[in-house]
Amino acid sequence: MRVNEQPYPVLRSHLDLRSEVARRNREQNLEQLEPVSAALAKSLEGGGPKYNERHLSRGKLLPRERVEQLLDRDSHFLELCPLAGHGVENHATGASVIGGVGRVSGVECLIVANESTLKGGAMSELSVVKSRRLAEVAQANRLPSINLTESAGADLPNQDKIFVPGGAGFRDLTRASAARRPSITVVFGSSTAGGAYVPGMSDYAIFVKNQAQVYLGGPPLVKMATGEEVDDETLGGALMHSQRSGVSDFLAEDEPDALRLCREVVAHLDWKKEAQATPRLVEAPRFDPDELLSIVSPDPRVPFDPREVIARLVDGSRFSEFKPRYGNTLVCGWAHLHGFPIGVLANHGILFSESANKGAQFIQLCNQTHVPLLFLQNITGFMVGSSYEQGGIIKNGAKLINAVSNSTVPAVTVMMGASYGAGNYAMSGRAYEPRFLFTWPNHKIAVMGGKQMGGVLDIIQRNAAAKRGEPVDEETLTGMKQLIEYQIDQQSSALYATARLWDDGVIDMRDTRDVLALSFSAAYSRRVEGTTSFGVFRH
Repeated sequence: MRVNEQPYPVLRSHLDLRSEVARRNREQNLEQLEPVSAALAKSLEGGGPKYNERHLSRGKLLPRERVEQLLDRDSHFLELCPLAGHGVENHATGASVIGGVGRVSGVECLIVANESTLKGGAMSELSVVKSRRLAEVAQANRLPSINLTESAGADLPNQDKIFVPGGAGFRDLTRASAARRPSITVVFGSSTAGGAYVPGMSDYAIFVKNQAQVYLGGPPLVKMATGEEVDDETLGGALMHSQRSGVSDFLAEDEPDALRLCREVVAHLDWKKEAQATPRLVEAPRFDPDELLSIVSPDPRVPFDPREVIARLVDGSRFSEFKPRYGNTLVCGWAHLHGFPIGVLANHGILFSESANKGAQFIQLCNQTHVPLLFLQNITGFMVGSSYEQGGIIKNGAKLINAVSNSTVPAVTVMMGASYGAGNYAMSGRAYEPRFLFTWPNHKIAVMGGKQMGGVLDIIQRNAAAKRGEPVDEETLTGMKQLIEYQIDQQSSALYATARLWDDGVIDMRDTRDVLALSFSAAYSRRVEGTTSFGVFRH
């Protein structure tokens, strides 16, 4: 065994790339990636050619260029929620906010930039939701935050949906400062009303000369409220705030200089991660991640072996499986991913009592040794039926949910297929606050599948008709079933879910290993510490 090499067994693969199933899976998965790729391309457009050109003509960098120039050379940027608002009425793809985790002066930071080519960077309802999610990521992972600000404040026609929840953003900034988690704001243009409070409540503020204009009320509002006539620069210009008000800490000559100053500030933070994984030899998987396209079924009703997925994600395809002969519809075990130790829980069918008990014990063991968790979710729910109810499926399922709820080690979830019912909860869905949660394009999420919902409706309507002593109107019932199936299928798609921020992004399954590595790296900025304190387990 080589130095630092893990003695874990190497997984075997039974994939036949020449099979009809493998070929069909690959073709269909590539087809499902197309609308995701198109949506991501749309998120890069900003305000479109006209407004982008107008922005550039003023000597400004586009918002994404600001992010790129801020980041360390050749480093990654883990963009989060890039498709928020996609297809949602009155919202742009990306919700007018660019956000993610990137490395600046060697420090992993949460970076947020207003998409100022869209309505001057005005915030919509989902802009606020996305900003809150980004703040949660910074808080949960103890990341310094950088705001690249140019915003007209709230989108006024929709202020009733923005004003009250929007205030939490300012609260988050001040709480971050109290927790000694630095925040830096670089102001590139007009930042009015609520936008003015962002630099005002940050630990460090950098203003761009002759561009930054920061005030609670602009010249028109000042004249209306007080009768005073004043120009933008006198009221809230970068030079004034740097020389007189003190709102600005650094005056930048231009945008590149502002980004340089921001990198300088991050450098002097002398920021250190609170946790460090034991150094390990990082091995690429022995099986090509590209083969995931051939393994994973694009139809969530068709199962696949999660071990084939694990073999293409973890270091050296090495996996030490826990209780392999017990509760085999939940695969559990230990591995490393880019050197980070992880405990993996992956669905291999519906959850039975044995699977739930096994998962709960495994989560306790990982907490005992401070090992982060990776949930690979593909679940239709818990098993139902009289024998399973009598066997205690409720109390055993509750054990797993209890363990997930009270676990304190970092958790990252990937939804690689179905996510229905309480199975979503038991496998660390959004409500259970995993540090990061990503989905694949084939992902479906709902209380239950469309056909199951239609079937339940059919039974209820027939029973109701029998109790009334009336015949069933077959035509009406068929129409109702078709409508509910269509509605559920539409509302459970990956694009529908990600547009509403039920996850942190739809990713190409071939990129999963890299996305997970960046996620666990961010998580290690905060102390990694498990717990032995769980709620009461009903026996």
